[in-house]
Amino acid sequence: MTTTDPRSLLYADSKLTPDDARAITAETLASCDDGELYLQHSVTEAFTFDDGRLKTADYSRDSGFGLRGVSGEMTGFAHANDISAAAIRRAGETLQLLDPATGQTTPAPRRSNQKLYTDASPLDAVPFAKKVALLEQIDKVARARDPRVSQVTASLAASWNVVEIIRADGFRATDIRPLVRLNVSIVAEVNGRRERGSYGFGGRYLYDRLFDEDACAHAVDEAVRQAMVNLESVDAPAGEMPVLLAPGWPGIILHEAVGHGLEGDFNRKGTSAFSGKIGERVAAPGVTIVDDGSIADRRGSLSIDDEGTPTEETVLIEDGILKGYMQDRLNARLMGVQPTGNGRRESYQHAPMPRMTNTFMRGGQDDPAEMLAGMKNGIFAQGFGGGQVDIVSGRFTFSCTEAYMVENGKLGAPIKGATLIGDGPSVLTKVQGIGNDMALDDGIGMCGKGGQSVPAGVGQPTLLVGGLTVGGTA
Repeated sequence: MTTTDPRSLLYADSKLTPDDARAITAETLASCDDGELYLQHSVTEAFTFDDGRLKTADYSRDSGFGLRGVSGEMTGFAHANDISAAAIRRAGETLQLLDPATGQTTPAPRRSNQKLYTDASPLDAVPFAKKVALLEQIDKVARARDPRVSQVTASLAASWNVVEIIRADGFRATDIRPLVRLNVSIVAEVNGRRERGSYGFGGRYLYDRLFDEDACAHAVDEAVRQAMVNLESVDAPAGEMPVLLAPGWPGIILHEAVGHGLEGDFNRKGTSAFSGKIGERVAAPGVTIVDDGSIADRRGSLSIDDEGTPTEETVLIEDGILKGYMQDRLNARLMGVQPTGNGRRESYQHAPMPRMTNTFMRGGQDDPAEMLAGMKNGIFAQGFGGGQVDIVSGRFTFSCTEAYMVENGKLGAPIKGATLIGDGPSVLTKVQGIGNDMALDDGIGMCGKGGQSVPAGVGQPTLLVGGLTVGGTA
């Protein structure tokens, strides 16, 4: 459901008015250094078509608030799904446990008119029957692509969020956030062997891009292609060897192994491998990594973060030199720097923390074909699945969903069971080639931290790493 002014949905089911919300916020946060009242109205839907039929069709609505007060390093937070004056005042009682602020109140975020996506709701634009028909068509097309396709799972998801951030100093900011995603997963089988392939895409836009015929065909073709490649795969080798990483989604390794270590809270507490190293060389020359939440329509983008700070491009590492960290308001204040628009939360039920938006490595000057030709042996990793990361040390383990042997400068057989093992800081120093083909992922990423999940983007050019430990089965 949309309305002429979506912000009215935040107040529709209560007697609370915008003026009331402003007054109560000023009252409850009067003795705090910082904090905000975060109002949210969300609508979500998800469809799954599996085994030739519609398996799930979920729809939900939710509204609520989160009230946060900050004094020094202490944070008080309470939330409820009842947006009312009484509920907010009850939540404010939690903040009485905080020590009274002794410093000057933190200035409000700077104002911004940037608008990175539409206000319209994707849920309203397409009828239910058309959404189901799209998934049914994907199922039919995928099965017709190759007789070895034995199972098809197609899913469609969308959300629409209206958020308002109110501060004690009178600052008020509103953001209306759409998000959509389409995913296709294939199981192919031959002679009793079963392998998977998948492909997805999405972003902060409406359903029309997901219903584009060419885009859907590409999603099906990529999922089927990956499954067929994996049917031909052989056991992966093991040992330390050069690894050529494909552009785009493989940037998930940088996100996990390096990105989290560049978030402000870990560095303020001294628990990151990058703590205290501003101005020092932490990567090979040519390595430049940025976080940018201000790219239009991207999955990880936000016009403002969840504290009201406009997002921006933040250079983290430039030509191998550590330049800065991603900051929310609390950690920025305690570290004596400016917020970077990276204060994010999963929902009104969570307090914000410094989080990535779209984190990627900029392109270089190297020709990807020449980088491959220069490898005597190693592997080429094109797709990744699950992984584990120790944020303190940066050590990671990632499983490859699509990878190939490299022999005498040419791609060889596809391999299965390959796992990349290493640590982020070391990987950055072993970069030997940076391609001129930087690409962002197709809009499927989710980032987890502290029990919260938020949409995120990754990216990189083709990247040659001189030596990574490959865990294999051969």
